[in-house]
Amino acid sequence: MLDKLTITIPQLTGDEERFAYVYVPDNYEEGTLFPVLYMFDGQNLFYDEEASFGKSWGMLDFFETNDIPVIIAAVECNHHSEKDACGGRLSEYSPFDFTDRHWKDIKGRGKITMDWFVNEFKPYVDDNYPTLPQREYTFIAGSSMGGLMTLYAVCCYNDTFSRGAALSPSIGFSPKDVREMIKNADIADDTVLYMDYGQDEFHGHYIRKIFSEVTELLLYKNVLLETRIVPHGNHSESSWEKQIPFFLNTILY
Repeated sequence: MLDKLTITIPQLTGDEERFAYVYVPDNYEEGTLFPVLYMFDGQNLFYDEEASFGKSWGMLDFFETNDIPVIIAAVECNHHSEKDACGGRLSEYSPFDFTDRHWKDIKGRGKITMDWFVNEFKPYVDDNYPTLPQREYTFIAGSSMGGLMTLYAVCCYNDTFSRGAALSPSIGFSPKDVREMIKNADIADDTVLYMDYGQDEFHGHYIRKIFSEVTELLLYKNVLLETRIVPHGNHSESSWEKQIPFFLNTILY
C-alpha cells in the first residue's frame, strides 16, 4: 500500500502544498509493527511519471517484489528556484550556508527541515501507521543533497535516527562544515551508516579526497560504516536504484 498525502511545511514554504508518500507492506498479520525508513526527494522514489528527470528509483516495485518488512515515509522536495524568496531544494537540504557557482549564495535551512521531520512528520507517521517508533527502528536515507541531509541527521539527530544511507552525498559544497559537523557530533556506538559514490562521479581528486576524509572521520567516531565506490556508478536515479539492495542489506540487517 502506498499512500500519497498532501502536506504543508509552514516553516519553509508557508501554506504551499507538496506531497508526502507512505509505503506500508501488504499481507502481514494484523498487529504487525514495522521499522520506518524516512527519505528525501519523495517524488523520485516510486513512479517514473512523477520523478524530476523521468526516472524513479522503482522502490515500490522492489519492495513489493521482495516483500521488505519496512515502512517508507518520504517527502517531496521544494521545486522553487533558489532565487525565490523561500529558497529551493538546495536551501532546504543543506545544513550550512554555502556559495554555489550557479546560484551563488545559498542559505542553508537544513535544520528547519530536520526539525520538521523529527517534531512533526515522524509523530504523524507514528500516530497513523503501524510503526516501531523507537530509535532502534528509525532510519533515514537520501541521495545527493538528500545524502548530505542523511549525514546531518545521523550526526546531529542521532537520538532519533540510528541508521542511515547516504548515496552520492553532496559533501563538496562546504567540506569544512561537513568535517566540523562530524568532529563535533555526539554519535552513539551502535550507529550504522551506508555511504557510497559512483566511480564516474570522481572527476579529478577533489571529491575522492573529501570522501576519504569523511570516511576516516566517521570511522574515528566509531560509526559502523560501510562505504562503496560503485563501479561505473553516476549521479542519477537509475544508478541509485541499483544500490537499493546494498544499502538495505546494511541498514536493515
